[in-house]
Amino acid sequence: MSEFTHVTVTKAANIYFDGGVTSRTLIFPDGQRKTLGIMQPGEFEFGTQAAELMEILSGELDVQLPGAEGWRRIQGGESFEVPANAKFTVRVLSLTDYCCSFLS
Repeated sequence: MSEFTHVTVTKAANIYFDGGVTSRTLIFPDGQRKTLGIMQPGEFEFGTQAAELMEILSGELDVQLPGAEGWRRIQGGESFEVPANAKFTVRVLSLTDYCCSFLS
């Protein structure tokens, strides 16, 4: 899906790591939440509360997921899931556009 319709967009940006990662929150009529964002090149550690599906729309990064040995390369058009209440690290190799869906 290349666009979302009938959503509420939160005007204030979510800004992390001194602007290295930014996003906007979308809220759907059924209460589902997603964020659309950009990650600048760098290494960032995130913590989750809800399980997440990270769809990489463009760009390239390496991700280290909880319990995984080593890093996994993710490119535009690919995705990965992160469990609830976990930490994961990304090494962003090029400007990366993403969509994060909160699964629980």
